Amino acid sequence: GKRFVFSGDIGRKEDWLMRAYTKPKKADILFVESTYGSRLHPKEDLMERLQKIVHHTVEKGGTLIIPSFAVERAQTLMFLLWQLQKNKSIPDIPMIMDSPMAANVLDVFHKHSSWHKLTAEDCTQMCNQFHIVKSFKETWEVIDVKRPKIVIAGSGMVTGGRVLTYLQQYLDRPETTLLLAGYQAEGTRGRSLLEGASELKIYGKYYEVKAEILNLEVLSAHADQGELLDWMSDLESKPEKVFIVHGENHAADALRLKIKDTLGWDSI
Repeated sequence: GKRFVFSGDIGRKEDWLMRAYTKPKKADILFVESTYGSRLHPKEDLMERLQKIVHHTVEKGGTLIIPSFAVERAQTLMFLLWQLQKNKSIPDIPMIMDSPMAANVLDVFHKHSSWHKLTAEDCTQMCNQFHIVKSFKETWEVIDVKRPKIVIAGSGMVTGGRVLTYLQQYLDRPETTLLLAGYQAEGTRGRSLLEGASELKIYGKYYEVKAEILNLEVLSAHADQGELLDWMSDLESKPEKVFIVHGENHAADALRLKIKDTLGWDSI
């Protein structure tokens, strides 16, 4: 007779591709994520920042590598870069998407246009602007291209996937830009790079980090503290229990305190 509500990954209220989250009305027991429970996302102009990063990399004569999650993040990056190139805000350089799973997700985007904001025509035009790598042999063909280029490759936290092959070849080059475009959990290669690691272990071998490491925090797909509170703001009555999950300890505890101070609910 109890209603258990699980937030899952809530997502952003204003997103480039996905529609706004739905707020629950009733919950006896509430489970809520807390990935960004301790902070608010920056308000910087994402398109302007991305444009500057691309121009900066091209001026260095380097390659822009963006490790990416396969579901929604890779497609959002493709959309943003397509828009910048379409508006002639960035140079007409090769753009590559190298993630088998992300390529499969593109098929889902094509088949189910009602699930997201892109029209079928937009989806096709966006994909046509990219070279979508089909095989590992093609990965090496991309690496052999000496001119400046943009590569989106899995995985988002640099824990595995095709991006490791690119980093083996590009990480020790000062002209390379590595753009981290999502949450980097403790213990991942992405977090190590974010914290200024001087070398990175890939497949048992250490590679010197000479590439420029940048972070695009504004692109996060997780709700921040304000959006998490907004998501639960339509509940008609106080839940019996609130369990804060899916976040590092400091983020979860910060959200616990904020919920207590704002809504008067006791959370665990």
